[in-house]
Amino acid sequence: MTQPWWRDAVIYQIYPRSFADADGDGVGDLAGITRRLDHVAALGADAVWLSPFYPSPMADGGYDVTDFRGVDPLLGTLDDFDALVAAAHGHGLRVIIDIVPNHTSDAHPWFREALAAPPGHPARARYVFRDGRGRGGGEPPSNWLSRFGGPAWTRVPDGQWYLHLFAPEQPDLDWDHPGVRAEFLDILRFWCRRGVDGFRVDVASALVKDLRPPLRDVVGGGSGLDEVAANPDHPYLDRPGVHDVYRGWRRVLDAFDPPRMAVAEAWLPSDRLARYLRPDELHQAFNFEFLLCPWDPDAYRRIIDASMNDAASVGTVATWVLSNHDVVRPVSALGLPPGTDRESWLLSGGTAPPCDVDLGRRRARAAALLELALPGSSYVYQGEELGLPEVADLPPEVLQDPKWERTGHTAKGRDGCRVPIPWEKSGPSLGFGAAEGWLPQPGDWADLSVEAQTGAPDSTLEMFRTAIRARRELAAGGFMAWDDRLDDGGLLAFWRGGDWLVLANIGPDPVPLPDGEVVVASADVASGTLPGDTTVWLRR
Repeated sequence: MTQPWWRDAVIYQIYPRSFADADGDGVGDLAGITRRLDHVAALGADAVWLSPFYPSPMADGGYDVTDFRGVDPLLGTLDDFDALVAAAHGHGLRVIIDIVPNHTSDAHPWFREALAAPPGHPARARYVFRDGRGRGGGEPPSNWLSRFGGPAWTRVPDGQWYLHLFAPEQPDLDWDHPGVRAEFLDILRFWCRRGVDGFRVDVASALVKDLRPPLRDVVGGGSGLDEVAANPDHPYLDRPGVHDVYRGWRRVLDAFDPPRMAVAEAWLPSDRLARYLRPDELHQAFNFEFLLCPWDPDAYRRIIDASMNDAASVGTVATWVLSNHDVVRPVSALGLPPGTDRESWLLSGGTAPPCDVDLGRRRARAAALLELALPGSSYVYQGEELGLPEVADLPPEVLQDPKWERTGHTAKGRDGCRVPIPWEKSGPSLGFGAAEGWLPQPGDWADLSVEAQTGAPDSTLEMFRTAIRARRELAAGGFMAWDDRLDDGGLLAFWRGGDWLVLANIGPDPVPLPDGEVVVASADVASGTLPGDTTVWLRR
């Protein structure tokens, strides 16, 4: 039986505003993506995942949607989208798109109708409107906090409050409302009919909330993995009812030929994440524990084993990811001293503490080869294949992430990983477009451009190309098995099939390199030793 394509795929994430600008307005667009798909195909990827391109006021980079069946004029048209899908399929690339079901824009027709209606009107039932607490209802209905800072509630002129787990411009939908559920089933069908091969589900664990009165406060603080761990019965994350939503989605996805897939964005521990991947729910979920793993061999092995075992328990495979549009790029993250608070580092402009970029790039290359060698699917964020660092010194006047303002300038936000990528060694935006991009690129990125790295044997780009080509043969070997005979405390060693040996030296000291043909290495291994912070694939 042929396995579904996504089980061992390399999926390349495109952030449309920062990939390629075809019309010269400084903002990337769908036509620009179409023109640059040959790069993704040459990389060897199996699919592209597009971050949102829907009509949006761009209060949160397009995650505040006014029309889930359209394309923002800044980024193109539906015809441009159709042309992109056709071109991608012509390159042998599947297309995954973001779907944003937790919230809409405050400019969405539903929310405008809700604001125009009085309390208790059916138009408000699609969202979470509640009376406040305290004298005159002047306090928020609960202590729930926005992910972008401040309360997760905003008061409207008639005195009620509405819920927004993100920016106030992103009001949360009430997924107990049958009309909301029906709308998104139809949205899925709309894009499937346009040739989409899958969906990335934004904030997948937050759709269903415990909205029974009185609303429960969240005990403790934190966010993501630690918040759920501290609150096993969390009032708005990972509620049991969310699984019924995805069972309905799965029936829609399976009704198409071939069936479509979906991958969840859910910041949850591996064992809880596995519940979303049962045979009648979603197909994959991002492995954020792997992304957040410290540079430590024991931590990597523990997370790899748990991820694979938890995925196998529900009949699927693990996913591996090191980067995306929401986190500090791995070249910088892995070059910081252990325990560094990344928000403080970003606020310092990347100076306190200083980042060892050379060390970070060396580790990021080693981590990429480790990721690509593991069984399951790998997600690569645009620019990761170029070894781009975080742009930590963006001046305040160019920042667009709502975190910056919502936190009172105490969190710089995610713009530093969203800077337009460099294609060429010269030009106003290094080949991104005819004009400077919407965020400024560092001057030394010319040497990291696709043009500069193509054909350079030691470049990060050529390492990715070599590894992804070889990965098909490596993955064909099937099983993975640790080889503890080679363990010296800092080394991860495992076999793929009977012929491929993968060695990741997570420690600082070199170790002897076993015999075998070096297929790809993240650093020079010509001396017969495996340096520290280096991964190698051997064929024996």
